[in-house]
Amino acid sequence: MAGKRSKGVDPTWPEAAEGEHVVTELHTHVQGALSPYGDIEFPLPSVPYEHPTTVINR
Repeated sequence: MAGKRSKGVDPTWPEAAEGEHVVTELHTHVQGALSPYGDIEFPLPSVPYEHPTTVINR
């Protein structure tokens, strides 16, 4: 049945060898979404942020 697509199947879906599956998810050691911050652990001991202030020139 390889190569034959039925109606309703996404035509952009990549082909895979017989008996194999296309990977659509990442395999990780934790459940849920991965952090967009990488391997940083929260809470941080200190935050490297300085709030901007406006000095009014009068």
